[in-house]
Amino acid sequence: MDSTERIQAASSFLLQSPPGEINDVLNDVRTIISDDDLLQEGVLPALREYNIAQFITVDVPGTDHQSIVSEAARIAGEEEDEERFVDPRSKTSFRFDHLTLEASDPQEVEPNEDTEPLRAALETSALTYLSSHYHGGVSAVFATPESNQFTVQIVANKYNPSNFWAGRWRSEYIINLDSHTITGKVLVNVHYYEQGNVQLSTSHDLSLSLPAAVVTSAPPASASKIFALIESEETKYQTSLNDSYHEMGEKTFKGLRRALPMTRQKLDWDKVLGYKLGAELAASKGVFGNA
Repeated sequence: MDSTERIQAASSFLLQSPPGEINDVLNDVRTIISDDDLLQEGVLPALREYNIAQFITVDVPGTDHQSIVSEAARIAGEEEDEERFVDPRSKTSFRFDHLTLEASDPQEVEPNEDTEPLRAALETSALTYLSSHYHGGVSAVFATPESNQFTVQIVANKYNPSNFWAGRWRSEYIINLDSHTITGKVLVNVHYYEQGNVQLSTSHDLSLSLPAAVVTSAPPASASKIFALIESEETKYQTSLNDSYHEMGEKTFKGLRRALPMTRQKLDWDKVLGYKLGAELAASKGVFGNA
């Protein structure tokens, strides 16, 4: 395998990294490349694609909250090696290093006077929504004045390596005031890897109509009603996920192995504690069977 093929393989692995584990994957693929300079240069486009798609969060110098790195946050017209992202909450733009995951060179950004009242109201509602439903979550609200629309993004990460699992929730909603619509998507990734490797990757697309009264309301009222719609949709999706997990536990996973040993008897675990090694355990072999 030549260096180009190794870079392509490494990039593919990186793009499939589970939540919070990209550094582990990057360290693993170093053995494939065996050249750190070549690795950094070769996989940087994949790292950039991954970070933007996954709504990677970053601490921006001079702010007291995390910002989201995403396509909506990217300032158009910049070259990739010079591109900047915007944090509308602090009215700051910044450069982002896709390898070190660090922000630098913060600069003040002036918001659009026409869209800022509703954008700020949506941001306030987003933060209230986060505090109720996403522990440690991050949100951002972006305005696109030329198309009279707003983009709401939410990301919540839970990493628990000591118990061998990690998860990420991402949701994005585009609010178009001209068409009176909300189009959105929810993406969920979960990785469980204790004595195995199981990943869940699911997505949900939605489209909602905005009543005229919502569009014409004052910004605070409008934002509150928009987030009431978002909350309703996300709650329904969360419920459907819970139902799916229950069904998998009751049907799919149980179909992969017997619920009882060959004796069709449940094992008395209290009695197991009293078994003696040797003859008694051998005599009880039929109790265990083959699960």
